[in-house]
Amino acid sequence: MSEKTILVWFRNDLRIRDNEILLEAIRKADKVLPVYCFDPFYFRKNPSGNPKTGNLRAHFLLESVADLRKNLRNIGGELIIRVGNPAEILPQLAEQYHINEVYHHREVAHEETEISADVEAALWKMKLNLKHFIGHTLYHKEDLPFPIKDIPDSFAVFKKKVERDSNVRPCIGTPDHITTPEISDPGELPTLKELGLDEPADDPRSEIHFAGGETAALNRLEHFFLTTFQISANKNARNSSANDHSSKLSPWIALGCISLREVYWEVTKHQQANMQQANALLLDLLWRDYFRFMFKKHGQKFIAAKDSSTESEITEDQDGPFESWKNGETGAPLIDAIMHELNATGYINNYNRQITAGFLVNDLSVYWTKGAAYFEEKLIDYSPASNWGNWAFIAGVNDARESRYNIAAKPAIELETKNDFIDTWLPVLKDDSHHAIPTA
Repeated sequence: MSEKTILVWFRNDLRIRDNEILLEAIRKADKVLPVYCFDPFYFRKNPSGNPKTGNLRAHFLLESVADLRKNLRNIGGELIIRVGNPAEILPQLAEQYHINEVYHHREVAHEETEISADVEAALWKMKLNLKHFIGHTLYHKEDLPFPIKDIPDSFAVFKKKVERDSNVRPCIGTPDHITTPEISDPGELPTLKELGLDEPADDPRSEIHFAGGETAALNRLEHFFLTTFQISANKNARNSSANDHSSKLSPWIALGCISLREVYWEVTKHQQANMQQANALLLDLLWRDYFRFMFKKHGQKFIAAKDSSTESEITEDQDGPFESWKNGETGAPLIDAIMHELNATGYINNYNRQITAGFLVNDLSVYWTKGAAYFEEKLIDYSPASNWGNWAFIAGVNDARESRYNIAAKPAIELETKNDFIDTWLPVLKDDSHHAIPTA
């Protein structure tokens, strides 16, 4: 009887803990072939001429893939790394290693699902099955109190019914050993230069260094509960990022370096230490589920305008206001400081995302997709469903017209014209006599 070999196609699930496709493949097959493809599609230029994936996000991804390879090697395995179209690479590897089946986690946004469809079609020509798993949500689709087509469009109703009638599944086991075929060419991790990007510079103003990978994700989770979660914030902290008590786990969650379930069960274990902060983190996890399920239910219609009224209100000059916004040169101190932090670090907290998005759409009258595409380039925690879904909320282009924070940008800016955060992130120009001149 011949051996069974399953290829595991890693995408946004770069971990070995609580990873159903990896554990299931190990259980079902004699040998497992883990593969990661750096798809050139994600490193092309967007319509604005900027990289679809910026260097900060790409750097975090490279670190995450490297850590996945290390963790697989620690349990006796290997990760094949390739640069190219998965619809071409995976069939080639399937033929070379006599693969019987391919596993992957299903995505929901249209670009990702189209890539899956191309891979599935290519494998089908070889009479190979691409098996889809659901592993990116807190609540499993099968455990929801309603079918996907009947999911409430209102987040408030969705939240109420899910929390009342559904349960979060426990984390599954972590494999202690994996057997891979004999691999002659595992492939090298590409450099940023090979991906068409420059090396990012570390900014000393950044409160936290985001290192990619499952190892760093688990360290951040532990640090959060040992320090940030249990100790009250230092009121003298000079950076508002320090004053916001968010977990900052989102970059690792976005790439699947840690699962939502693992975060959830860790939160519930420490919930009594800080109920308010625990509830805020659980709410963020639930919003992630909501956006993914909305894309699953509606597809691209979830972020499509129902009529042309929103487009009729935008300014004719899109480029000027947009350039000033993205470069932090609007003249609104808080907005400009936030954008400088984003450009320098690839991360801003959720509250600041709402403010900057609302300002671009409502104050500068720039069409929202330009901002969403810029966030896609810059954010190291970019997740298609959350990013595009949230921007669509801010712009009011879908049926579920409710914002996470219900922020009106202008009052927030007027209330916080100068503080430690602005002092940290907003550059100060010098005149000829070297006296400081505020930029706004």
